[in-house]
Amino acid sequence: MNRKICMAWLCLFATFYCKAQQINLPKININDSITIAKEMPLLAANALSRYKSEADEKTRLNNLFRLQALAGNYKGSALSITALRAISGSDDKLFPGLLYVQHQLFVSAMQKQVASNVQFKTVFPLLLDSFLRKTTDQEAFHIYTAFITRNGVNSLKTDFQKSLANMKQKDSITVNDAIVLCKSYYLLNLYQNIEDVSKRLIKEDQDRRYSVQYVLIKTKDGASISSVIVKRRGITQPQPVVLQYTIYADSTDRTAILEPAVHSYTAVMAYTRGKALSPDKIIPFENDGSDANDVIDWISKQSWCNGKIGMYGGSYNGFTQWAAAKYHHPALKTIVPYVAAIPGLGLPMENNVFINANYAWPFYTTDNKYLDNKTYNDERWNALPNKWYASGAAYSKIDSIDGTPNPWLQCWLKHPDYDKYWQDQVPYKQDFAKINIPVLTFTGYYDDGQISAMHYFREHRKYNPKANQYLIIGPYDHFGAQRGGVPVLREYKVDSVALISTREITFQWLDYILKGAAKPEILQDKINFEVMGANTWRHVPTLEKMADKTLTLYLTDKKDLTNYMLSAIKPVKPAAITQEVDLADRKTDYNDYYPYPIIREVSRDNGLFFITKPFDKAIAVNGSFTGELKAIINKKDMDIGVTLFEVMPDGRYFQLSYFLGRASYAKDMSVRKLLHPGQVETIPFERTRMVSRQLSKGSRLMVVVNINKNPFAQVNYGTGKDVSNETIKDGKVPLKIKWLTNSFIKIPVSE
Repeated sequence: MNRKICMAWLCLFATFYCKAQQINLPKININDSITIAKEMPLLAANALSRYKSEADEKTRLNNLFRLQALAGNYKGSALSITALRAISGSDDKLFPGLLYVQHQLFVSAMQKQVASNVQFKTVFPLLLDSFLRKTTDQEAFHIYTAFITRNGVNSLKTDFQKSLANMKQKDSITVNDAIVLCKSYYLLNLYQNIEDVSKRLIKEDQDRRYSVQYVLIKTKDGASISSVIVKRRGITQPQPVVLQYTIYADSTDRTAILEPAVHSYTAVMAYTRGKALSPDKIIPFENDGSDANDVIDWISKQSWCNGKIGMYGGSYNGFTQWAAAKYHHPALKTIVPYVAAIPGLGLPMENNVFINANYAWPFYTTDNKYLDNKTYNDERWNALPNKWYASGAAYSKIDSIDGTPNPWLQCWLKHPDYDKYWQDQVPYKQDFAKINIPVLTFTGYYDDGQISAMHYFREHRKYNPKANQYLIIGPYDHFGAQRGGVPVLREYKVDSVALISTREITFQWLDYILKGAAKPEILQDKINFEVMGANTWRHVPTLEKMADKTLTLYLTDKKDLTNYMLSAIKPVKPAAITQEVDLADRKTDYNDYYPYPIIREVSRDNGLFFITKPFDKAIAVNGSFTGELKAIINKKDMDIGVTLFEVMPDGRYFQLSYFLGRASYAKDMSVRKLLHPGQVETIPFERTRMVSRQLSKGSRLMVVVNINKNPFAQVNYGTGKDVSNETIKDGKVPLKIKWLTNSFIKIPVSE
């Protein structure tokens, strides 16, 4: 530690009276950057002097190098980074030597500035440029994002100011609080110093490696598709082409555009008509299949294409791959859809229930030629569902409550059936029979859009039994499946073997199909799934082979202290369990189905709870649960929720899966068939989330049956009218249900 830092450290004790492990925080205005820059290194030095060892050495070193750098001990920080990298190789299995490289170069530049009196803004660019010139294409691509913040430096500034404001509410803070605050400021300081120059140098590095061409590709009906073509410099022979087709045109992000070229393909990024440089009207979904097919046709005729084209990408980009595959272009050799969306089946409605999760999406994607990040990040979207719900207004008026017309939502509300409008946008029934190209599907147990991804998978297998299709599924959410998982998902610690690299496997697959390389090692059979709690992957040929048997469990009217029982014995004479829901009441919400966190508290305010006896041995739930509910109601319709939990031996609830759907579409999503008040109705359901989870001895399964009534989706008042036009006035008469005990749930399990 140099003399200045030693003096600062002594000064700190003269300035702040510290009692035990508490540290008095100086009075700092959150907008006073000069005082903050002076005081934060002192706080870091104080925290360092009091910092004790951690149970986890990686955590200790991660905290230590940041505190040391902020306190000015750059030599010590560099040594801590080296030590941290040595024990963190598993955090980046592909390029462990590149871990923390942005911090390493920053600390090295600061060290040179102190030692040689050379300005940081002079030495850091030299270090970064030298480093980039020594890396391979894949290494450089891998670490580009390390030097650039995801949401901009201002977001880091806001985060720090919020942390500082929270700390200022206290007379003193703990050492841990000080570390959190110092780490937040260190990160802000890091990117304030390196981001702008890094952006410039990274662009220069990319331009050295790749050529980039912007073109407009004409479709058969005269529209223009804005596209970007990227090639590695020095390549003269025709290559396989990897196409991404998306609505997410982002003028600031070159990473996704370059990715296939990094892996030795010619890369094409094409955008939905109307996006980027296209002069046409922006139209999501409707034309993407035929437009993508026209782009594929154009690519196949270019001199730089060897006639083989593959596609990959997630969510909307997954949808466009299936939409393109519907046209069977001979040059399209494979698709790799992650968490693929299906308009009309997964969004903006799920099993014919319009949900609010995607309400703001049309503004984000269609407000301008690129992405409307300002509107999409606006906090009003968090408040709107509650405002609408409290108002009791018709769902079709939700944009009036927001104050901004949502024309795409209004268009979609005209199609509550899964009708021809939706069917034309993706392969439908027999369309799947002619899709003979190899397909690799990724999705996750906690992917909000999993039912869409699995619908494609199942329909492809149904109409083309010989379909060459593979599935990788594990404990991932919508974004995690596109990366390969995160160590902690919704507060659940994920099994270590579940952490994979989606992109690495994707390009192994593309090499396998387009270049004749070996098949990815993880694909040991057609269905590849991670068993949560067992920390292992299983591989089977079909979805049906995931489980050894199916538990058929009937609802009963017999209760323990808090739950009705589930029984494997079908009742001879069905009994009835009554439930009454005041659909006009806005003081309560019904159907707490969303799995966040995964191990969570369960609201007992409403719903019917059915539970098994404890299992006398370990058992795994493997697959999608289904069922058939029988009910008598006093209205013509209802929206139902069925949620599946493991009740662990310690009493905690582990959410496994759920179903949300409209009873009137239970037998056919394309035709609404209203229920008959007072009569026994049979309501089958099957479009639930697939899951695999090892249950321990003593665990139980619990099923919650409920009516969906909350701010996050339409409220179905049961009049039989278009649900989007019903209002709170239609809920004057409560919904009364008699759930019959010959209702059952089927759960696939393996012992």
